[in-house]
Amino acid sequence: MTDEDVLAEFRAAEALLEGHFILSSGLRSPRYLQCARVLMDPARAARLCEGVAAKIPADIKAQISAVVAPAMGGVIVGHEMARALGVPGMFLERPEGTFHLRRGFRLEPGQKVLMMEDVVTTGLSSREAIAAIAREGGETIAAASLVDRSNGAADLGVPFFPLIRLDVPSYSADDLPPELAAIPAIKPGSRAAA
Repeated sequence: MTDEDVLAEFRAAEALLEGHFILSSGLRSPRYLQCARVLMDPARAARLCEGVAAKIPADIKAQISAVVAPAMGGVIVGHEMARALGVPGMFLERPEGTFHLRRGFRLEPGQKVLMMEDVVTTGLSSREAIAAIAREGGETIAAASLVDRSNGAADLGVPFFPLIRLDVPSYSADDLPPELAAIPAIKPGSRAAA
């Protein structure tokens, strides 16, 4: 899948938005990729996650025995990535602010895990998910996402395989360009601003 193919999927789903957005990280951006919209079509979700799976080197793919994703945004992509890889999929939740496996999900000690996200911006949620996987007994051997908004700048501490890397500017709330500051901000994501 080429970058243009990926962007075409987002455009077709009306999931490539422009305006003034507050990201999960608390940063602000003039563009937002609404993964929930692109993933609401099961066939599109499958195509995108199969595209991600194709980017993971065979030697790493062969070691993965589970996919773990952070809720809320990672639930669908985690499930679809697990399906694409033919391994179990599970998700982490933050019942009290820290990620944990719940609902009977568990990892065997040392189990090799792919951590799957929808979008990575700063990598904070991904690193928190990877830390939770370690607390739960797993070993994250790689991470993947549909979109890397950091354009390769986010360091997750493991090999990272996004479907597409984008250079989408993001700003702190007190350092907005005037054209962005003039637009009312909206919070489209699943987590309160940091």
